[in-house]
Amino acid sequence: MPRDGGRAIGVAVVAALVLAGCAATPDRPLWPGSKYTEAARAKALLRALAFIDHSADDAAHFRESGSDYLYCFSSIARTARDPALSAAAARMGSKCAKRWAEMYATVPAGVDADDTADLVFGWYAASELGQNDRHIKPALRRAAAHFTATDYLLFDPRYEAPPSDVPEQCPHDFVWNLRGATVCKKCGRHLDLRSRYDVWLDALITTYTGDCYGIQLGAPYEAVLRWLPVMRPYLDRRHTTDAEFIDTFYAVTHVVYTLNDYGRYLLPRDLLEDEFQFLRGNAPEAIALNDPETTGEFLDSLKSFGMNGSDEVIRAGMSYLLDTQRADGTWSRPEEKDFYTLYHSAWTGIDGLKDCRWQGEGISFPKLRRWLEELHPQHGL
Repeated sequence: MPRDGGRAIGVAVVAALVLAGCAATPDRPLWPGSKYTEAARAKALLRALAFIDHSADDAAHFRESGSDYLYCFSSIARTARDPALSAAAARMGSKCAKRWAEMYATVPAGVDADDTADLVFGWYAASELGQNDRHIKPALRRAAAHFTATDYLLFDPRYEAPPSDVPEQCPHDFVWNLRGATVCKKCGRHLDLRSRYDVWLDALITTYTGDCYGIQLGAPYEAVLRWLPVMRPYLDRRHTTDAEFIDTFYAVTHVVYTLNDYGRYLLPRDLLEDEFQFLRGNAPEAIALNDPETTGEFLDSLKSFGMNGSDEVIRAGMSYLLDTQRADGTWSRPEEKDFYTLYHSAWTGIDGLKDCRWQGEGISFPKLRRWLEELHPQHGL
């Protein structure tokens, strides 16, 4: 089918979904006095999802970020309370999962640790979306065993805390340098160092995904999470740089995500008191920074602690997102061209606006609950 014809059909399907969502949603205010209605939110959610679907249809985009698209669709499909949103994400995700399975039916020769982790990420989500991984999973497990924790995470969490001496990729020649390097080995220019929160964030995601799929990626999630007391207390925006604040924020939200199974469980506030207080206290800073992506994750994380439209911080964040969504469904700057930034803004906007169909109170790895309770002895008293 010609590309333009396929796109026209896709637009028509999405339009039908938007209308279906609106028809199924009472046209009532999101909360008393809100200028936005449930129908307006439904439209915004489906408009953002349509953008992600269109972005994923681009072959180059999918080669670059296929595993991320898959997890996006999978997580929305299994957590969104809105039936139209959940069903649309499931259909779009199933389409992507089939493409993924056709592209990666075998483990390519010569894959490195990053490629192996990406294959595990993608196949975990693809299997959640209905693809049969019976043959590929044993091969992935063998490939994953060839690499160490340092290969995957840039440190070994069984023996040390997330480090502060990992250099960023050189922005001039795109070379990765060894830990501890301060100048690029190729061009000799100065290198910025990643914050320990940024390193910890990646380690949380990688080990969580590996453990959920049953293929350990260098170390268990538990080894990464156990540095939680060392990473506390978290500095708010007034006491650190904006860059360090954003890194800290994303690390905290991913403590929440990896413990609530990305929207499956409500978390007890007193089990993660430091994280909850940091998020609640700093949520207005995301709006002050005019950062919709950060706002979306703030809202999504706070809702997992039971906050909702009766809380002013949630109302302010949702109103901000509905005020700032662009016509294309994203929350990007008008001049933005980077496809990842564009679709990721749509994803975080969805997560900030949607309600989850929670499966009660719990955590992703129940064996860690007692350890978390011991960090807060007052829990349950």
